[in-house]
Amino acid sequence: MGSSEKNENKGFFAAMSSGLSMFSNAMHRSVNGMLGYEGVEVINPEGGKDDAEEEAQRGRWKPEERDSYWNMMQKYIGSDITSMVTLPVIIFEPMTMLQKMAEILEYSHLLDQADECDDPYMRLVYATSWAISVYYAYQRTWKPFNPILGETYEMVNHNGITFIAEQVSHHPPMSAGHAENEHFTYDVTSKLKTKLLGNSVDVYPVGRTRVTLKRQGVLLDLVPPPTKVNNLIFGRTWIDSPGEMIMTNLTTGDKVVLYFQPCGWFGAGRYEVDGYVYNSAEEPKILMTGKWNESMSYQPCDLEGEPLPDTELKEVWHVADIPRNDKFQYTYFAHKINSFDTAPKNMLASDSRLRPDRYALEMGDLYKAGAEKSSLEERQRAEKKTREAKGHKFTPRWFDLTEEVTSTPWGDLEIYQYNDKFTEHRAAVDNSDNIDDVDIKSTEFNPWQYGNLSTE
Repeated sequence: MGSSEKNENKGFFAAMSSGLSMFSNAMHRSVNGMLGYEGVEVINPEGGKDDAEEEAQRGRWKPEERDSYWNMMQKYIGSDITSMVTLPVIIFEPMTMLQKMAEILEYSHLLDQADECDDPYMRLVYATSWAISVYYAYQRTWKPFNPILGETYEMVNHNGITFIAEQVSHHPPMSAGHAENEHFTYDVTSKLKTKLLGNSVDVYPVGRTRVTLKRQGVLLDLVPPPTKVNNLIFGRTWIDSPGEMIMTNLTTGDKVVLYFQPCGWFGAGRYEVDGYVYNSAEEPKILMTGKWNESMSYQPCDLEGEPLPDTELKEVWHVADIPRNDKFQYTYFAHKINSFDTAPKNMLASDSRLRPDRYALEMGDLYKAGAEKSSLEERQRAEKKTREAKGHKFTPRWFDLTEEVTSTPWGDLEIYQYNDKFTEHRAAVDNSDNIDDVDIKSTEFNPWQYGNLSTE
């Protein structure tokens, strides 16, 4: 992509970052073009008749269902459909949004390396590569289940990390998550905002993601690009994330600005990411380039963004091997997230793994999955009605609503903070002599908290 074409797309970053210095124009041109990055995949971004029929044969949409849902969805064009529309389980994957939040931790070793790194700019290279690595998993076009209010997900047995997420609000849908190991803490408050455009939908990540590197107390802030889901009903569904990702070192003022190129006709530019690590004076120090579905590389550069002499492009991250012909295009890590075999003993009854609709879909029983999904949604509405009639307010267990409200490019966000209660709960359970030796799968899914709230 040439510099003139890319500069036309700078508005997104300008709106978020209050502008770079005079170096910005030169630094923002395509690193891929400068380095001769090749290997563009040829596709038809708009899909076609063959794509649609193939998608239907795979079980996504039958022709008669497609027409029916198109007629229904037209009335929502221009609206935020995050929690307005009930969709059939045939388009779902057996995973919830809380579990999907944990997928960013697959390549968490990059954050370990960032924490151990003394070079402040390479620290950002590692951390930003970690943020990009999850996009391989995000390209799956199956929809995850919306969490029930009070639902949780816990992950252990991965690089020494403990992770807990909780659905803290239903309207608007909001989730909070906290992960930690000896090198870093990861805290996120997530609130998706959508806009239906007909056969596509824009997804805006109205959230805040913070990472603290423990060794030197470095605090990093991440602003990801928006996402567009194309061919939602007609054609082959595919996902693109055009725009800019910005990771800022709030401790030093250094930052990374990476541009996710939009997919053009015949796949031109698809997956490509390039940009620079800047110091606090907004001078480029390291260029970064790659594809978010393959790998990322880096190279030191001069003040004009040109690679320094006697340096070479070095790979910092590469996507891991994946299962072949997987029904839901899951990675090995995604299967690990879903597995009861890697679940902790005495896990919370509110854990996403225990959702009967999710588990039925994983087992291939679409009829039961649909019935269970409807039952959970009806019970959630009933609990809300009863709670409000009693004048009680829902309160999350593991996260506290703070007084902080932060601005994002897509709206203001209330911040939830991890309250350490789950750490205490897990320690007490793990140290107990009465750990139940039961079949986890037989535990009844129970995110409902009204009974607890009514006694407070």
